[in-house]
Amino acid sequence: MAVQPEGTPCWADAMFSDVEGAKSFYGDVLGWTFSEASSEYGNYTQAYVDGKAVAAVVPPMPGQEGHSAWCLYFASPDAGATAQKIRDNGGEVVMEPMQVGEFGTMALARDPGGVVFGVWQAGIHEGFEAKAVPGAYCWAEVFTRAPEKSDAFFPAVFPYRAQQMEDDQVDFRLFSLGDDAVLGRMTMTDDFPPEVPPYINVYFTVENCDAAVARATERGGILRFGPMDTPFGRFAALSDPQGASFSVIDITTTEGAMPKLTDVS
Repeated sequence: MAVQPEGTPCWADAMFSDVEGAKSFYGDVLGWTFSEASSEYGNYTQAYVDGKAVAAVVPPMPGQEGHSAWCLYFASPDAGATAQKIRDNGGEVVMEPMQVGEFGTMALARDPGGVVFGVWQAGIHEGFEAKAVPGAYCWAEVFTRAPEKSDAFFPAVFPYRAQQMEDDQVDFRLFSLGDDAVLGRMTMTDDFPPEVPPYINVYFTVENCDAAVARATERGGILRFGPMDTPFGRFAALSDPQGASFSVIDITTTEGAMPKLTDVS
């Protein structure tokens, strides 16, 4: 598997105070199996689908306990250079680039509107070993109350082409690498409670959206939106029992015409 092009979403992980509870929940909802926890790296525990690494869960570092959230990492050929671009464009480097053994180098950052994300310079760990198959990562969207800040920031840090969806009802922007759409940006409306911070919503692929929602809610998850049919698939937005937001999508069940997009950069 080749190293991902710069700006490609390449990995996702989440901190959970109850790691065993998270493993049980996502194992049931997404069919994940798990490796042994790596005590050398803070009990980092990888999740697998059919033997391929698709995500990871980890207990919080001291002082980081509290609200669980998924973190999406973007590929970088040079984490230090990306960190400098983040600063130069009004973002904040929350955790300076740190080498993780021979696996790679990671950094954590926040865009000018408060959206937290990761940067990953691959070593032997190149990122997702599967995408867009049941249980694996499929898509992600930046949810922000400051769209103009995110819209300026992300294409300045990563080599994205931006397109705006032609829709009076929804403020949605698409970021692409070449011809490949890799990330969406959605403006948070008043439907989001003010205590919900801006975040990146990660989508995991499922065989059947409704069945996945049923499993999630039976296990204490909360349905936030959907299920809803779209041209991209049938999806639903959820929160897991520890408060981490994510979405599930059946990409084989589509409905409606693809939206029209206008280049803005």
